[in-house]
Amino acid sequence: MAIVKIETDVYSVGSIDWDRRLFDELIPLPDGTSYNSYLIRGEEKTALIDTVDPTKADELVENLKKLKVNRLDYVVSNHAEQDHSGAIPEILRVYPEAKVLTNKKCKAMLSDLLMISEEKFVVVNDGDSISLGGKTLSFLLAPWVHWPETMFAYLKEEKILFTCDFLGSHLATSDIFVTGETEAEVYRAAKRYYAEIMMPFRKTIQKNIEKIKDLNVEIIAPSHGPLYKNPEFILDAYKDWISDDVKNQVVVPYVSMHKSTRKMVDYFVNALMNRGISVEPFNLTRTDVGELAMSLVDAATIVVASPTVLAGPHPSVVYAVYLVNALRPKIKFASVIGSYGWGGRMVDIIKENLSNLKVEIIEPVVIKGYPGGESFKSLDKLADTILEKHREEGIAK
Repeated sequence: MAIVKIETDVYSVGSIDWDRRLFDELIPLPDGTSYNSYLIRGEEKTALIDTVDPTKADELVENLKKLKVNRLDYVVSNHAEQDHSGAIPEILRVYPEAKVLTNKKCKAMLSDLLMISEEKFVVVNDGDSISLGGKTLSFLLAPWVHWPETMFAYLKEEKILFTCDFLGSHLATSDIFVTGETEAEVYRAAKRYYAEIMMPFRKTIQKNIEKIKDLNVEIIAPSHGPLYKNPEFILDAYKDWISDDVKNQVVVPYVSMHKSTRKMVDYFVNALMNRGISVEPFNLTRTDVGELAMSLVDAATIVVASPTVLAGPHPSVVYAVYLVNALRPKIKFASVIGSYGWGGRMVDIIKENLSNLKVEIIEPVVIKGYPGGESFKSLDKLADTILEKHREEGIAK
């Protein structure tokens, strides 16, 4: 990433990872990502806000050298995850005078993950501030907007809020700021990021977002993706995503081995559409799990479709249901459709694996063999019931 001046004596010095396609060996990155790091030069001291993934440490050091940073006083660590903290040991090697400024929980995690010694830390508490000389950094603890040690840093004079993972997006782009031309692309990337990473913490985000509402923020600078000169763009999006409001949408993740379940899915999807309900089916043998996660952000209902395999759901369905349960979307209703050959516990296992969700289970439609007339009538009844439930929620006509 090229060095970009954000404000007077405030620079973006991180790295773009154009080619990365998987995060945590789990999350697809179709658009790559960035590891944003920010340099702040005060009249007396210099601070670095977060670092980069260890694979990009040399790029960060090179950018600091280009800016003729001969002394670094603080490395602020807002979050201990290695894509932001992993280059700290290299920074401390190049700048041995630097101190790692973070909160108590993050200090403990950095000690465990990176073996940083005790004397290198300066610990701050919620609401603490430090002066760099003409520039003031304040710190706000925001536990469980992602990890338990997460915090934000606020540069008072320039009105910049550094939020680390919060409000970010996995998006490799040469545009440092969101513009009118890139808003749609960034919105989608940010929603995907929220769905995959932040959605399990929706309730705590509701509380922590209140901590920044009274700050005078002109720029939001996350540690992934472009920065926001219009903070309301991303804050309004998050307020919608974390609310309890759902939309007239049904998500149908499915697997079919011998076309019986697929026939049911095709009929059911059309039945929902004919009733004015938006529907997104996902073939789990082909789908990107990030797309499935995104669909769950707003949906009112999920209907899991599976054949019976060795008395249980298809393994791809088990994996998808496990992820849905872990992501804890705000869906209100759930059901199951599918087929079997001689019996099993497919429905019970799916229900058990949705235990984190506070959903009403609508009567499943599970048939023996290939679907026919009575099966389709049952699917129509399920579609009618979903429409009735959505009407009760005030989201369907």
